Amino acid sequence: MPPLKSTSVLTAEARHAVSIVLNGKPRSGHAHPRLLLSDFLRHELGAHGTRVGCEHGVCGACTVRIDGVAVRACLTLAVQADGRRIDTVEGLSQANEGRMTALQEAFRRHHALQCGFCTAGILMSLTDYLDRNPKPTEEELRDMLSGHLCRCTGYAGIVRAVMDVTGRTVREVAHV
Repeated sequence: MPPLKSTSVLTAEARHAVSIVLNGKPRSGHAHPRLLLSDFLRHELGAHGTRVGCEHGVCGACTVRIDGVAVRACLTLAVQADGRRIDTVEGLSQANEGRMTALQEAFRRHHALQCGFCTAGILMSLTDYLDRNPKPTEEELRDMLSGHLCRCTGYAGIVRAVMDVTGRTVREVAHV
């Protein structure tokens, strides 16, 4: 991510203005220099769809899109997002005229979520991934999903949902 455009010096003691475009709407708030983007979105701006899981960038629950690219919000400082476009899971339906996207509908149809905690991050990563690779193979998809931890689904429903949306089929695998 490029450095801040601002020429002002950030001091640890002060909160600094952060202005972003959140899901297509200008928003602003204040953040200490070390405040994580995930916390800024949830606590300062009220975008609670962004989940915080591991806080180490491992689980993927906090994934958002910054200027169209999937990133871990728990590894990004809020001040780094100043002046950028941030898309969260709440923005998926907003961009689709208030309706669920085809991917969200496929998740529903294929029971690709259980508790739902990781689902927002997975949807954000998949939205970015499918924009870049609209027809992944099952192996490519499974590799991409390996960056997300889901303790409930076993990933089978997620894979079926994505393959359904892309017009591909899931190869049958015998489970041992």
